[in-house]
Amino acid sequence: MALQLDKVSKTVGAERHISDISLTLEKGSLTVLLGPTLAGKTTLMRLMAGLERPTQGRVLVEGVDVTGAPVQRRNVAMVYQQFINFPGMTVYENIASPLRVAGVPRTELDRRVREIAEFMHLEGMLDRLPLELSGGQQQRAALARALVKQADLVLLDEPLANLDYKLREELRAELPRIFDESGAIFVYATTEPLEALLLGGSTATLNEGRITQFGPTAEVYRRPVDLVTARTFSDPPLNTVAVRVAGNEAASSDGAFRVPASGSLKGLADGDYIVGFRPHHLHLTTPGGEAVPVRARVAVSEITGSESFIHVTFAGTNWIAIAHGVHDLANGTEIEVWVEPHRLFVFAPDGRLAAAPELAAAA
Repeated sequence: MALQLDKVSKTVGAERHISDISLTLEKGSLTVLLGPTLAGKTTLMRLMAGLERPTQGRVLVEGVDVTGAPVQRRNVAMVYQQFINFPGMTVYENIASPLRVAGVPRTELDRRVREIAEFMHLEGMLDRLPLELSGGQQQRAALARALVKQADLVLLDEPLANLDYKLREELRAELPRIFDESGAIFVYATTEPLEALLLGGSTATLNEGRITQFGPTAEVYRRPVDLVTARTFSDPPLNTVAVRVAGNEAASSDGAFRVPASGSLKGLADGDYIVGFRPHHLHLTTPGGEAVPVRARVAVSEITGSESFIHVTFAGTNWIAIAHGVHDLANGTEIEVWVEPHRLFVFAPDGRLAAAPELAAAA
């Protein structure tokens, strides 16, 4: 099966929720929809499923136009971030429910339920009610009910968002195996760049209803086509500063930020640019090499355990540094932070990528 969106748009009243999206997804593929809340991820999934009809454009399955076909006529399964299980039914009956609706014979139904339960590590819980399960087990039951249909298209709308950290990590580790062994088209929506990187596959970054970039996840992360995509694929936010390249140097207008025109800046024509670098590439101590110190003032220190997030202000700009270990810096303290020219993404004034770090430096 191949799913194709052909110049699809969705307008509700005066608001445009999805704008001119074209996308082709092949059987056995995993596509992550990555974007902030209200970027259009859920609307796009509903258009794929047939729960909504596009205002413009077409949805095709194997080249056949199914734009007007309702979800009941499509082989689609969808899992939401809420644990949607029938509370009065056992796990077995929850998983079996779509097969009963489809009229699958009892013997075949039982085989498929027990097979998917073993696949999802639920075989010892089939006689329990959903409320007797942990949060992760409940979400696995919801996933099993979706997968038992053997749907051609499985849509996962932030399915781990309501789980605690430990359960999210547990299911994140299992999902790639599920994707690989199922053979369906999987589409997974998330707001978290780390989740996209962990899942792999391909990623479509969304912003205000538009896909800004689509490609292999690692490639989109390492070489975003524009500043919007780079910001979408950075959490905490990308650090940026406006500079002017002149000769062998790039500097901010006030001169507080100066780096040699080496690394990503090497060979650029003189002119105005925006440089960006990820928080784990802003250092509290010199990493050596061509790293350049910048004077900044501490705004907030957040200690997360193994890491500290140090928020600093620099020339009216807010930056974040991620440092290993505990760094309890007093608010208002003036410190030096270190920037490496070879880690910089460089964007033209209109936001288009002008230069990117080498692959090793972009990690």
